[in-house]
Amino acid sequence: MTPPDPAPDPAPEAAPDAAPSLEVSGLAYAYPDGHQALFGVDFRIGRGERVALLGPNGAGKTTLVLHLNGILTAGAGSVAVAGLPVGKRHLSEVRRRVGIVFQDPDDQLFMPTVREDVAFGPAAAGLRGSELEACVRKALERVGMQEYADRPPHHLSFGQRRRVAVATVLAMEPEILVLDEPSSNLDPASRRELADVLRSLDVTVLMVTHDLPYALELCPRSLVLSEGTIAADGRTRDILADEDLMRTHRLELPFGFDPRTVAAG
Repeated sequence: MTPPDPAPDPAPEAAPDAAPSLEVSGLAYAYPDGHQALFGVDFRIGRGERVALLGPNGAGKTTLVLHLNGILTAGAGSVAVAGLPVGKRHLSEVRRRVGIVFQDPDDQLFMPTVREDVAFGPAAAGLRGSELEACVRKALERVGMQEYADRPPHHLSFGQRRRVAVATVLAMEPEILVLDEPSSNLDPASRRELADVLRSLDVTVLMVTHDLPYALELCPRSLVLSEGTIAADGRTRDILADEDLMRTHRLELPFGFDPRTVAAG
């Protein structure tokens, strides 16, 4: 008797090269007090893109970011990271793939040395020995901080601590690097050094910022979130040069700054 054919393998949820890094569809969310923060947000970010998320305070930017790795859920619509729906089933993998770098690096650095801070995530994920050491070394090299591996983080400058905070996320090999106000409190040299690092990375970047010249320098594309909806999605230079759009959504450039005369990212 001929045995039955084996059951076919289940279809993959998304072809690795086909799925965008991030896809947000119809995302709406109201807080328990009834405040509606998001009203049907839709956008896609392809792999390797660098995109700025712009908008005035209270626009819903933080609420949106907290949906990207499942900190907030239970609203309407959906979020997918590299084809994986953000939800209980894939939550641990989604959180590995979405690396968030907070505005204050001291919120992320808590170990005695830089090396231990960068090793913390991979070690918790089970990496050990020479593999862990190689992972830490690679992450620090990517941000130009390999010479500081044995330093206590609190002995570093603010800009250096921010780069180490980026390294702690890169050590987890994320799909998306989400940066919250990355240029805040940086002196001009530290600002340039971080920009050089971000340009060199081969990951998708979503940069949440009020620093519009920095967005133009690093992100060819920008999204404008205003009153819980995407008000604009296009080339950063075009958005910043649209005076009516900027005025309507309370976005202001520094005095004398003309985005049409600056080389864009």
